[in-house]
Amino acid sequence: MGTLDSIKTTQPKTAACRISPWYAPVKRLMDIAIAATILTVALPVLLPIALIVVLDSPGPIFYRRHVVGRHGKPFYAFKLRTMVEESDLSYITDGGRREEFKSRYKLRKDPRVTRVGRYLRKASIDELPQLINVLKGEMSLVGPRMISFPELEKFGPWQDKILEVKPGITGLWQVSGRSNLEYDDRVRLNVYYVDNRSVMLDVIILAKTIPAVISAKGAY
Repeated sequence: MGTLDSIKTTQPKTAACRISPWYAPVKRLMDIAIAATILTVALPVLLPIALIVVLDSPGPIFYRRHVVGRHGKPFYAFKLRTMVEESDLSYITDGGRREEFKSRYKLRKDPRVTRVGRYLRKASIDELPQLINVLKGEMSLVGPRMISFPELEKFGPWQDKILEVKPGITGLWQVSGRSNLEYDDRVRLNVYYVDNRSVMLDVIILAKTIPAVISAKGAY
């Protein structure tokens, strides 16, 4: 895998890439085995966290995000709720923050995030329920970052390419700075992954995810 700088300056490919015929079945076996193991281990921790989420602010335990899946098929990605229940953009009254959200689809200091939600996001605990999406076959452990339908426009001529694979819980952009990256760099990293995906690359990304989560760099 190239360095982040080299990937950021490389134009994404437009031709079809050659992927090993063994990649898809091996990847699926890895997804099921690892997701089931993590869920089993994490369940005793998730139960008290779910209670804390409810006690911290009114609303449901889980948030279902409507996102784009493989081949453009929509699905709901599960997360522990980290925002107030009424969390649409009308809640953001500052014009500068609105522009930041439209540009990055993220806010460094989002007023909608709850007290508990800030800690859950820093530790990436809020994304653990997405392991259910992995077991359902809607997501993979490693892949492009899941996006909403409005975000798909930011991929320009590479929209079809990014929809060739399932979105992942972790991926190249998560281990390369996460939300600190400009959106164009996120697009480039996601497209690079689609063009160069392999079992080895997935293993490398999974290994790099652990220190990335511990450092919490770019998590907000």
